Amino acid sequence: MPERAIGVFDSGVGGLTVFKELMHRLPGEELIYLGDTARVPYGTKSPATVLRYALEAAAFLVEKKVKMLVVACNTASSVALAALEERFNLPVIGVIEPGARKAVAITRSRRVGVIGTEGTVKSGAYTRAIQNLDAAVEIHSTPCPLFVPLAEEGWAEHPVALLTAQEYLGPLAGAGIDTLVLGCTHYPLLKNTLHQVLGPAVELVDSAEETALNVARVLADRGLTRRDPPGPPRFFVSDIPTRFERVGGAFLGTPLQGVEQVTLD
Repeated sequence: MPERAIGVFDSGVGGLTVFKELMHRLPGEELIYLGDTARVPYGTKSPATVLRYALEAAAFLVEKKVKMLVVACNTASSVALAALEERFNLPVIGVIEPGARKAVAITRSRRVGVIGTEGTVKSGAYTRAIQNLDAAVEIHSTPCPLFVPLAEEGWAEHPVALLTAQEYLGPLAGAGIDTLVLGCTHYPLLKNTLHQVLGPAVELVDSAEETALNVARVLADRGLTRRDPPGPPRFFVSDIPTRFERVGGAFLGTPLQGVEQVTLD
């Protein structure tokens, strides 16, 4: 079991920010990534549809004999985590809980901002996770859907991104938050722009970093840490791989080749 790969999935390329952190934190682990690019984005879909997509993506990775599932998508984590844990007999790691724990640990003012897709914000998953840890924390949430196409276009630090961030984040800055949870796996690419708008005093919680740390803890706790040298990472998508290879390569900072197209439904 420890020699098996870790399976990671997202609706598209955003989960590669989590994948990159896993490569950095766990260089001895073998990794498989699935991007459900034929059905991206999940953030605007109904919870029932996202649940079905997540179960199909997870089933594909389980067929690849993975030892752990990492749901590198905030929307899928917010609606499907419990169902995935019930359906599959292996550890399932989402991105909501790690980010919530970090936010509660570092906030000084007890005022925390959360940004994400419409689906993630509407689900209230971060609000529940944070208030389960500390009911005294005041939470201010807002969806920022345009951040996703800006990141994928390579415009994370473009003047258009700055204007968009000023529009989205104005109310959060006015609320006096000192911590902002980046509740979408695309958003870490916009860190510099977000700091420009909110100032350096506001701490940004990167769910990719926290999720990778959580994966390392669970592997160690369950005796699942790999001992043999890993094989190369493998990448699968549910639509033609051309755009995924181009945009994903920019996310990972290394060219992506050999991406395989698969059918999930």
